[in-house]
Amino acid sequence: MTKARILVADDEESLRVVIRNSLKHKGHEVDCAEDGKQASKMIDQQKYDVVLLDIRMPEIDGFKLLERIRGGENPPPVIMMTAQDTMKNAVDAMKKGAFDYITKPFDIDELDILVQKALKERALESEVEQLRHEVKEYQMGPHMIVGESRPVRELYKMIGKLAARDVTVLIQGESGTGKELMARSIHYESDKASQPFVAVNVAAIPKELLESELFGHVRGAFTGANDDRVGYFEKAGKGTIFLDEIGELPLNLQVKILRVLQEKEIQRLGNPEPIPVQARVIAATNQNLSKMVKEKKFREDLFYRLNVVPLEIPPLRVRKDDVPLLANYFVKKFCDELASSPKQIAPEVMKALKVYTWPGNVRELENVVKRAIVLSPGPTIGTEVVLPFLGDGLGNVDMDEIALEDIVRKKLASFLSKWDGYEVEDLYDAVMNRVEKPLLELILERTRGNQIRAAKMLGINRNTLHKKIKDLKIATKQ
Repeated sequence: MTKARILVADDEESLRVVIRNSLKHKGHEVDCAEDGKQASKMIDQQKYDVVLLDIRMPEIDGFKLLERIRGGENPPPVIMMTAQDTMKNAVDAMKKGAFDYITKPFDIDELDILVQKALKERALESEVEQLRHEVKEYQMGPHMIVGESRPVRELYKMIGKLAARDVTVLIQGESGTGKELMARSIHYESDKASQPFVAVNVAAIPKELLESELFGHVRGAFTGANDDRVGYFEKAGKGTIFLDEIGELPLNLQVKILRVLQEKEIQRLGNPEPIPVQARVIAATNQNLSKMVKEKKFREDLFYRLNVVPLEIPPLRVRKDDVPLLANYFVKKFCDELASSPKQIAPEVMKALKVYTWPGNVRELENVVKRAIVLSPGPTIGTEVVLPFLGDGLGNVDMDEIALEDIVRKKLASFLSKWDGYEVEDLYDAVMNRVEKPLLELILERTRGNQIRAAKMLGINRNTLHKKIKDLKIATKQ
């Protein structure tokens, strides 16, 4: 195990003691500072191999001290610590050059692992590559990713790292996970934020028009080309071009995209003169490109050019802790957009949303909430306007996690929808018979046909039970 000198800066004495004792037990030399000012002086007087910084400290906060450290010669790796687990903190920490980011309260073993990783990088590299980028105030906007789960916190870190580096990124993930949102986040957190962000859905453009749309054309290049046309790559300028569904790109155009990535230039249709382009390329797909390469459906050389930095967006089913946050975010968003009075999600609905597996991911959740806002007559979003939209039946929902009345309500809503537009009579008896018969059958099964025990469990008279068995034509053991 690598031994090192480590600085711990945190205004919470008990936490400093715990960290110091743990690191000393590992054989490290540990100095402690109770605020940013003291830590700054210690950094001037001593060289450290790793620095642990709390974000919020008296005198000088962690971010300012991080910037100061990163601006020095051969700066040590810095691990940021914070009790405020927000996207802004994670993104800012990584953008300013932090080695990693950890949220309080944390497992001390988790911190030990981070320290060892930092020391390994310190030993392998003479100088950690600096992530210097002018930080702007992060505001809620169309590019904001919502979530606090561990998978999303990892995405926040990646946004911070990628925003400072002009490299090609390949975003992979299922439909509806937010691949374009991720691309926008990287763009708007980078120094290209003031430049255009051009999103192109490759699958949505007819194949015969795709080359012209991407690279542009000159007048007379083909039938119908009556004027010169600027393509998407030129429109992106010095900004970012996002190529969604890149797996749908025809093989003949894959060669030309490869040339763009290699040569940083394009050619308009009908004009052999190369035109330099400076846009950053971010591509996305919900397909398995590695498999497509093996099947000769996608060029291997293009795949490796695109896959400089691979980024996997997790499906919503593996980050269900984010569902309440996302649902409430969408409620507020659509109440504002639709000029609706404020609404809130009923607890039983939120429980259903959390256990549903969301095959359509965040996009499906967004659509369910939007429909619920439109259909809810009062201030509370109830099960009657949500459960009917969670797939056919209760399909992907764990039945044990849903209240019985919610299951019944969902089935009734489906049953009643079949009678829309018709005059219905005696509905009460029809429904009660459908509910009562399976209940009696299950109880009789549990009591092995003993009607005395069954009547006791049901809380009804034995003669009443006997009559119901006869009326409902329930088979009994002889």
